[in-house]
Amino acid sequence: MQQNRPDPIAALFAAVSEVVEAQKSYLCELDGPIGDGDHGTTMALGFRAVQRVLAGGPVTDPAETFRRAAAAFLDAVGASTGPLYATGFRRAAQRLDGREGFATEEQVLMLEGVAAGIAERGKARRGDKTMLDVWLPAAEAARGALDVDRPIWPAVLEAAERGAEATGAMVASRGRAARLGERSLGHLDPGAVSAALILKAMAGVLG
Repeated sequence: MQQNRPDPIAALFAAVSEVVEAQKSYLCELDGPIGDGDHGTTMALGFRAVQRVLAGGPVTDPAETFRRAAAAFLDAVGASTGPLYATGFRRAAQRLDGREGFATEEQVLMLEGVAAGIAERGKARRGDKTMLDVWLPAAEAARGALDVDRPIWPAVLEAAERGAEATGAMVASRGRAARLGERSLGHLDPGAVSAALILKAMAGVLG
């Protein structure tokens, strides 16, 4: 019966939580020069909460799982990252409504939903030196790979790594880093780096 099947999205979030926890100190170090120095801590807190909510719970459907993830993340993280990812997960849920599985097409819809939700909530765009410099190209790469019937995750990871690295040459125009202006040059955006880590963890489960 469906209730007894393992939930692939719960496994996905468990892997993400493990990776973010392992890189928590590194993400805080990245955040120190241009932010509050707590990005790793808040991300670990949020994904730990998601993992707790999803672990051992009944399997329903992908949309409901992402709605639960959104609520858990927002409850745990009240800072700006909380609403951003919560909105991303809610938009992923909307795109997955009516879907029972989580195959390649659903995975692309999820990536597009997360990217769209973060963009909507943060009022940012590519080049603003934010996590969108990873999520947007990753989602586009996934859609492009799907359209030509190629594996999506190699394309996603390449786009994510390139996007995170590119933020070092950008001047921040959103978030707390924007107050530094030109002094934000030369620093990788911690949100972009954590987004790339999240996608790498997802690829490890789904790729």
